[in-house]
Amino acid sequence: MLSPSPLLIPFPEMPEIAGVTKRVAKAHYKEWDRCDLTYIELDEGTSVAGVTTRNICCSSEVELCRDNLTGGSARALVVNAGNSNAFTGYRGREAVEAITRQVAAHIGCAENEIFVSSTGVIGVPLPKDKAETGLRSAFEAPICSWQDVADTIGTTDTFAKGAKASAIVDGKRVEIVGVIKGSGMIAPDMATMLGYIFTDASVEPAFLQQLLSEANGSTFNCITVDSDTSTSDTILAFATSKAGNSRLTSFDDAGADAFAAALHDVCRQLAHLVVRDGEGAQKFIEINVTGAVSDDSARRIGLAIANSPLVKTAIAGEDANWGRVVMAVGKAGEPADRDKLSISFGVTQVAHNGLPIDGYDETPVAAHLKGQEISIGVDIGLGSGCATVWTCDLTHGYISINADYRS
Repeated sequence: MLSPSPLLIPFPEMPEIAGVTKRVAKAHYKEWDRCDLTYIELDEGTSVAGVTTRNICCSSEVELCRDNLTGGSARALVVNAGNSNAFTGYRGREAVEAITRQVAAHIGCAENEIFVSSTGVIGVPLPKDKAETGLRSAFEAPICSWQDVADTIGTTDTFAKGAKASAIVDGKRVEIVGVIKGSGMIAPDMATMLGYIFTDASVEPAFLQQLLSEANGSTFNCITVDSDTSTSDTILAFATSKAGNSRLTSFDDAGADAFAAALHDVCRQLAHLVVRDGEGAQKFIEINVTGAVSDDSARRIGLAIANSPLVKTAIAGEDANWGRVVMAVGKAGEPADRDKLSISFGVTQVAHNGLPIDGYDETPVAAHLKGQEISIGVDIGLGSGCATVWTCDLTHGYISINADYRS
């Protein structure tokens, strides 16, 4: 059992979402005595949107999820933990199809309204018999809490991750909650984890997709732990239409801006929680890039810094070696000018216009690096593009966890 990350944030009190019924069960996908199958039933009329991994070796679950998203309607979510069912050929596909058939028959809905995710070891087919037995148990299990869901979807996670927000839409208060799992194999190329967001708002599927995709770009796609993009990553958002607001179809509708801001806030919170639980992480790192030729360029520069093992290990060792940041900017493949580059750690500027600050004193930087919340600022000096990226340090703990992952 892994010790909780020192960067953990306690699981929040989260409201129930009307139209969402949550249950967990033991399918025994691995040799453990814990719940590893999550079953969430959604009332008729629930809209769905999603973003998935761009890893071309994705799982059958991801392929079917993409197909089902075109329908815009959801009645159930099943999440299997301990087995990713990726790179398992026709046997993996058959396992997912069997799950969708079983759940659709139980609810009495179309199979394309069932969404399935799996997470864990790659290359091992999901055992259909265990999934079937686990689902039968889940159908009869008592209703559970959001924290139970967050615990059950996890693998190497060291703490349950959840977030919430609310907004006033058309004079009605709507709630948004989310749970997520992710600790390693985290890199931005959507989605980098398994995350599920639920709201009682009434939202047209196409508009929900637009809002989720926009939020994804500046949250989930701006985090990295180890630069590896998973084969199973999925973020899904479900809107049950129980809040009583007039249906949101575009930003012209009353409360659409407030709902979009609340959804973005939940996505940002969840993304940060994944970084805080990065395997072996001891420090949470925020990298702010300004002055790039575009926002996209700023993001790519930020990720080059965030994914640099030399930068991450220097921060783990509390070494104020800002030259490694210079190196990472230069290798990013984006427009940059050495003689216009400025760098800061915390509130202390260490370099300006390509030169170390006159009389530079490393003491405040060293003190900043001893904390758990690290801030790095980089100004490229070429334009108005900006982006913020989040990562964690790289420690011996990451090696230990991943060397023993299948044990």
